[in-house]
Amino acid sequence: MTVTQDSVTCTAATGGPHASAILAAVSDPHDEKPGDGDPEPGPREARALATPAAGAPEAGPRADGVPGGPDREVGTADVRARVAELHELRRTAELGPGASATEAQHARGKLTVRERLDLLFDPGTFREIEQLRRHRATGFGLEDRRPHTDGVVTGWGEVDGRTVFVYAHDFRVFGGSLGEAHAEKIHKVMDLAVSAGAPLVALSDGAGARIQEGVTALAGYGGIFRRNVQASGVIPQISVMLGPCAGGATYSPALTDFVFMVRDIAQMYITGPDVVHAVTGEKITHNGLGGAEVHSTVSGASAFLYDNEPDCFTDVRHLLSMLPANNRELPPVAAGEERDRRNDVLLNLVPAEPNRAYDMRSVVEEIVDYGDFFEVHALWATNIVCGFARLDGHVVGVVANQPSSQAGVLDIHASEKAARFVQTCDAFSIPLVTLVDVPGFLPGGAQEHGGIIRHGAKLLYAYCAATVPRVQVILRKAYGGAYIVMDSRSIGTDLSYAWPTNEIAVMGAEGAANVVFRREIAAAPDPDEARAQRIKQYRQELMHPYYAAERGLVDDVIDPAETRATLIGALSMLRAKQVRLPERKHGNPPV
Repeated sequence: MTVTQDSVTCTAATGGPHASAILAAVSDPHDEKPGDGDPEPGPREARALATPAAGAPEAGPRADGVPGGPDREVGTADVRARVAELHELRRTAELGPGASATEAQHARGKLTVRERLDLLFDPGTFREIEQLRRHRATGFGLEDRRPHTDGVVTGWGEVDGRTVFVYAHDFRVFGGSLGEAHAEKIHKVMDLAVSAGAPLVALSDGAGARIQEGVTALAGYGGIFRRNVQASGVIPQISVMLGPCAGGATYSPALTDFVFMVRDIAQMYITGPDVVHAVTGEKITHNGLGGAEVHSTVSGASAFLYDNEPDCFTDVRHLLSMLPANNRELPPVAAGEERDRRNDVLLNLVPAEPNRAYDMRSVVEEIVDYGDFFEVHALWATNIVCGFARLDGHVVGVVANQPSSQAGVLDIHASEKAARFVQTCDAFSIPLVTLVDVPGFLPGGAQEHGGIIRHGAKLLYAYCAATVPRVQVILRKAYGGAYIVMDSRSIGTDLSYAWPTNEIAVMGAEGAANVVFRREIAAAPDPDEARAQRIKQYRQELMHPYYAAERGLVDDVIDPAETRATLIGALSMLRAKQVRLPERKHGNPPV
């Protein structure tokens, strides 16, 4: 047997010289058992069969390879040789194309595919499938290069004891490019993940379609995209970008639930810098065009950004710990903090003055278990905060306006970010907690021309369609349409609470006075004094903390220090919530 980098010669599977010995070892014509229609021998007949006839010669060695015969040692040795051959094949496949390719991968600042799997899974739990798969393409020299795995490792393992499926490109083999066999392996593991009802993680480090295989490679991508869509909302799908991803390949991560990227080594773009320069004349680097920082801060294509791979995989594992295995299960429950822990620090953390800024993340961390808040899209659309946390050990999704960024206004990107997060939580039975401190939608020509009406409607649609438990807490400002959109009572939140610092109104008192009393203020001897009086009057009559409660628009006005206990009690009551939806194929949300 000869084992090389690109080919392995093995005759066992094709009826080679050892095939007859193997067959003889497992099936012998002298050891026939009664057929389905033959009667079983009774006790007397069995004794007769077991006792040699008088004068019959003793049974001696047999030369046909059956147990007890002279070929028994040869057959055993042959099986052992085949097992040794199998282990050698596996070892070769696991090592990859060689030390030089591994050194080149490390020189790029990247780990190998096996090193990445070790970081993702609990030790010793990964089970690989189709490790010995090889492509069958010909032309352009491919017939002489047929490495095992075909550049992608597929299988499943455990993360904190829970099953997770994976496919991981091996850049050392064909640059991780996708061909027919490569795609079929991915299709297989995606189908298994859906059937088993377990999350799927894609470790992306590939050069796109394998050009030498032509349109077959493109069809392979189509199969991946279709499965991404079929699995959407059924199992969690996570894309971890650890290398280049160009052309059509970029649509798969865009279709998944969460995208992780590592700075400097990961890029995503439809067309590369060379094509951009040839078509437009623009000169731009790979990272400047589609690097991790660009997609985490500008485009919003990536939800998480990291400086290195170990930190990235630590958070991939942490995210998986907060997600259910599938849409038929609830997220894992962990040991929670004291249910009735007071939040007295909130009295000093949030200013009573509506125009003073503060960091909403500090509010969230004070309320949730152990201050553990796993923020999603932390660097994009920073005027709204979204992320996962636990209350009394149960996972919740938090959506909150961020007064320290653009005063917490809703704009195009904030609406898209929050809408996507709300839909994800609803798909996987994660209750929603919405903390409101919003002055309205961002005005201006750029927002209107960019489609703020359409994009704002995405968040409205997501909340209205959500059937998970929903609780709203109004901290301070809740003005105009933005108040309605932030999961108000009128669009279906289950419970709405407000702090005594709340201001729920069509608009701020200053703006309202300028509109309602415009003529009166203009005609007054002292317009400034008249404006101040009317502002005070409007605030006292229509914006006092109990105005909404008196009209049933909030369920209760609560002490901020009791926010945690109030939320835990409300969500505990809502845990068995059931909603009947109208029969329809699907809705038609704004896109």
